[in-house]
Amino acid sequence: MEEQKPTLYALRIRRAAENDIAGLQHLLEQVNRVHHEGRPDLFKLTTKYSEEDLKVLLQQEHFPVFVALDESGTIVGHAFCQIIEHRGERLLEDIKTLYIDDICVDASARRKSVGKRLYAAVLAYAREIGCYNVTLNVWECNPGAYAFYRSCGMDIQKYGMETILGKD
Repeated sequence: MEEQKPTLYALRIRRAAENDIAGLQHLLEQVNRVHHEGRPDLFKLTTKYSEEDLKVLLQQEHFPVFVALDESGTIVGHAFCQIIEHRGERLLEDIKTLYIDDICVDASARRKSVGKRLYAAVLAYAREIGCYNVTLNVWECNPGAYAFYRSCGMDIQKYGMETILGKD
């Protein structure tokens, strides 16, 4: 019997627009729930951006937001990014970085390569605009995200550490 290859999930990735706000909010709720459950001492159960915040953010060139849409046009993933440039600084070299503030794949679309394809689109965009690197932060309470980014070829750049006062 011949082995069947899995069908590639139909996906279109593009820059987000104002009419995507409801879909973005749905995914932002999922992201926040992961953070709130992992660190309720830091994260409220809300979303990072209001609808008004998103309307403004989507108009800003240095904050590109990408959406992944399935074959029916439903948003199944997003990537919020920020372009950071260091020029003429005393300590840092002149570089342009694309910082990924957030990638989320809808729970219904996970394990279908949506995240990898969204990440690949972000990398292609970063190359297109002349970035030196792509960076992001991963919370310790989210080992699945850490494993995902490592599987995409990302390496550790730095560690963020803390001491919570009043625990002793």
